[in-house]
Amino acid sequence: MPKRMSEGKNLSFWEHLEVLRWTIFRIIMAALLVVVAIFSFKDFVFNEIVFAPLSSDFWFYRSLCKLAELFKFPGLCPEDFNIELININLAGQLMTHITSSFSIALVLIVPYILLEIWWFVQPALYPNEKSHVGIIFLSSSFLFYLGVIVSYFIIFPLTVRFLGTYKVSALVPNQIALQSYMGSLYILTFSLGIMFEMPVLAYLLSKIGLINKQMLKKVRSYAFLILLILSALVTPTTDPFTMSVVALPLYLLYELSILVSKPKKEEEDEDEEDEMMHDTAID
Repeated sequence: MPKRMSEGKNLSFWEHLEVLRWTIFRIIMAALLVVVAIFSFKDFVFNEIVFAPLSSDFWFYRSLCKLAELFKFPGLCPEDFNIELININLAGQLMTHITSSFSIALVLIVPYILLEIWWFVQPALYPNEKSHVGIIFLSSSFLFYLGVIVSYFIIFPLTVRFLGTYKVSALVPNQIALQSYMGSLYILTFSLGIMFEMPVLAYLLSKIGLINKQMLKKVRSYAFLILLILSALVTPTTDPFTMSVVALPLYLLYELSILVSKPKKEEEDEDEEDEMMHDTAID
């Protein structure tokens, strides 16, 4: 029978392992249920979601055309295109179906995984720690999904359009491998989801004293340069609009990281307060 740790109860080492075992079991079962659901709706998942950026009819491309018409900037609207994928492996499509089901399921159950982790650790936390940790878990989920959304709806389509339609010569047609497309989708999506955790990471590092608000402000110009380089690597296009679309959210996240980071003086004060509360709890 599934167990969770209850507050105010001291568990032995083996009881903790039992609780951890059921925690992992529930996560695995939830993941398998989502995998089966995704696997069953193959046509919708692949035709309407995974392969949607391959056509100029995708939402983001149509939005660019509306902006181009609004601001009288026709170069912003991409020309009509339809990129075709090829499969060169006998079991390629089957393996893509399976691996995609697991990958998408992993993205979807991130909040549940964090919730299970919260249920596991929260009985061991002090009341003042629970509020901080709860906010961190919620912020992590929100920022991860925000990164996934930005990647899927903006950055990945821009990358696909540029690389999928780029030609060194008209004599060389593009034949994009299915595995290459899926690999790029996985890498960009998970990378942006993790990169969007920057404010949470900055808060945690400042909490333990490795960085502080003054330090992040001091290296702001260098950080902006690094973010521009990252933007160029993620979206290898030449137009400034694409670079701005990628660099702007990353820079805003850096500014948010500065905002949530602890000042040096405040860090020292909180450390002293934590030590006093810990000593009082021991007494």
